Amino acid sequence: MRLWSIHPKYLDAKGLVALWREALLAQKVLSGQTRGYTRHPQLIRFRESSNPKKLMSLYLYFIYEEAHRRNYQFDKNKINSKPRPGIQLVVTRGQIQFEKDHLLNKLKTRDLENFEKLLKVKRMQPHSLFRVVPGEREHWER
Repeated sequence: MRLWSIHPKYLDAKGLVALWREALLAQKVLSGQTRGYTRHPQLIRFRESSNPKKLMSLYLYFIYEEAHRRNYQFDKNKINSKPRPGIQLVVTRGQIQFEKDHLLNKLKTRDLENFEKLLKVKRMQPHSLFRVVPGEREHWER
C-alpha cells in the first residue's frame, strides 16, 4: 500500500489508478471492514490523527478531484463520508523528496515522458491534505 504525500498531479495514469485503489483499501481498513493491512505503516499518520476516517475521506476526495480533472471516471460514491476541507496532516520536506525519488524510479521504467517532466520540478507540491514542514524522511518509511 502506498499513500503518497505528493500531489496526485505528478502521478502517471497507472500511479493515479493505483493510488485510488489503495486509498479505498485504506478507507476499509480504517473503517474496520477488512482483516488485512491493519498494521500497515502507511496508515500510521492517519491512525494517529483525531479522526482517521474523515481524513481518509478527504484524502480520497482530493484524488477524485485530480481524476476528474483528467476526465477519468472514478466513482465519488465510494468515499465513505462527506469530506471536510480545512483539516491537514503534516509531512516533512524529506518525505516529499523521498517520494519524488521513489516516483522517478518508477517512471523511469514505465513512462519516460512523465519521468522527464518530473525531473524538471524543483519543489513538489504535497497532496492537498498535507502541510509541509522541515525535516527528514518519516519514520514509517525507513
